[in-house]
Amino acid sequence: MTKRDPNFVDRHVGNRVRMRRLLVGMSQEKLGELLGITFQQVQKYEKGSNRVSASRLYQISRVLGVPVQYFYDELKGDDDPSGFAESEGADAIAGALQSPDGVQIARIFSETTDPEKRKLILNAVKLLADYKGP
Repeated sequence: MTKRDPNFVDRHVGNRVRMRRLLVGMSQEKLGELLGITFQQVQKYEKGSNRVSASRLYQISRVLGVPVQYFYDELKGDDDPSGFAESEGADAIAGALQSPDGVQIARIFSETTDPEKRKLILNAVKLLADYKGP
């Protein structure tokens, strides 16, 4: 890691900010406006290139409607050099969830309250993806 590389915690927090922002359907511009900063600063936070201060993270949590702990969820301790709870697939999963299609699927699933319909959505996705997992 060079001096300019973002710390894995900063990248993780930034990814969680981005994921939540996309899940609530908010643009970087709107989040920046609500925080009193530029969208470029939001981009830097999301990439992990700029650290988010404690007070700013609290402000972000209020705007995005989640507790501060949300931004640290799935983060492992210092004993895990990868820094993530799920090592190999975490980046692929985060990337898929942050894509426009992933956000739309997550939003549809989260807005579906009927357990039977949720099961149908899951089975349809598994079938279409030829998923062989659990």
